[in-house]
Amino acid sequence: MFEFLASGGPIMIPLGLCSVLGVILTIERSLALRRSVVIPREILHIAEAAQPGKDFSMAISVCARNPGVFSDILRVGLEHSEASFEVARESLLDAGRQETPRLERNLVWLETIAQAAPLLGLLGTVLGMIKTFASISASGLGDPQVLSAGISEAMITTATGLAIGIPVLVAHNLLAARAESYAVEIEAQASRLLARLQGRLNGETGP
Repeated sequence: MFEFLASGGPIMIPLGLCSVLGVILTIERSLALRRSVVIPREILHIAEAAQPGKDFSMAISVCARNPGVFSDILRVGLEHSEASFEVARESLLDAGRQETPRLERNLVWLETIAQAAPLLGLLGTVLGMIKTFASISASGLGDPQVLSAGISEAMITTATGLAIGIPVLVAHNLLAARAESYAVEIEAQASRLLARLQGRLNGETGP
């Protein structure tokens, strides 16, 4: 296997780095985008239990002890529960703009690897073909088996690039979709919280 990969030439080095980085980033994002990490059950209960007229000091403390995208946005909303509706809304929007991009952190690198790996493979193949035809022009066609072997070696980088790029692309799309679904859910939770706070500001006693 090592000899097979080594025959692809120097382009196999950046392809190997792409492979390692793709695996590391996929594992890191998969762990970071678990539901229990992004939207912890304890923080979700706090958001759903927040009602007008309650003391939010304990809830704010719990959110501060469990930092994360959802808990940080919820904490901002609870901290501005006494503010006007416009101020509370702007604070939540501000927190959302700052926090939700954390869900997509490192996904751009996965996308870059998915696009770059096949191109690197194609570059390796082109360089290999140039080398093969340069040898033919210098010494003639000679043995056709030598020519076919050279072309086969040149194609190794393309196959390797595709073998890296396709799984990384699939992983990127799945993780990006998961991050987007979390962002939508967090936005919905924040909107419901704001609606309850608005009821309190309007002097209502119910949700």
